[in-house]
Amino acid sequence: MIEARALWTDKERFLGEASSGHAIVVDAGAEKSANSPMELLLIALCACTGSDVVGILRKKREPFTQKAMEDAVRLSKEKYCSVSALLEKTVMIEFAIEYAG
Repeated sequence: MIEARALWTDKERFLGEASSGHAIVVDAGAEKSANSPMELLLIALCACTGSDVVGILRKKREPFTQKAMEDAVRLSKEKYCSVSALLEKTVMIEFAIEYAG
């Protein structure tokens, strides 16, 4: 099981730590000295989906084309990404793929 905690440092800043041993600064205030909690949630969704896309395309040995990435994003959203599965219960998720190849 993954465990996490947020330690208050000052103002509206926290040091978030997870069972992986890594830490990240979070700023929920107007100062914006670090990512906000909502930004971190969206970053987690992007990273989860991106990780799935890379893994899916490598496993299938497909090139990173626009069509292949669209299919992999759909598969990630429908089957693999746990962050997406958690969020889609309460919010509508839209994806935009920027392909530079």
